[in-house]
Amino acid sequence: MAKLSNEELLDAFKEMTLVELSEFVKAFEDEFDVKAAAPAAAVVAAAPAAGDSAEEEKTEFDVVLTSAGDKKIQVIKAVKAITNLGLADAKKLVDEAPKPVLEKAKKEDAEKAKKQLEDAGATVELK
Repeated sequence: MAKLSNEELLDAFKEMTLVELSEFVKAFEDEFDVKAAAPAAAVVAAAPAAGDSAEEEKTEFDVVLTSAGDKKIQVIKAVKAITNLGLADAKKLVDEAPKPVLEKAKKEDAEKAKKQLEDAGATVELK
């Protein structure tokens, strides 16, 4: 039998239905006396732990304007001051909310911008 490459095997699996793939996994487990579910469970269990550490180490934030609120003019002024955009561009950004006001900002800068926008009456999220 000719040896198949990983790509050829993946292409063959792509053509299988879920039922056919499930039957193949069972036959594979029986043939080689292994269980495919154990490593998958370990990967699933490890995934949330990796996500937690990534959030703790986050150093860059996006400041996203979700709503201008009732004081749209004050929010436009705040956006203009934070971004150094012109008046027309700041107004356009506010009108198109939800939009990012700052991207990849340091935590301190992002929190400062968020406070400025919230003080002006906007609804803001840090991402």
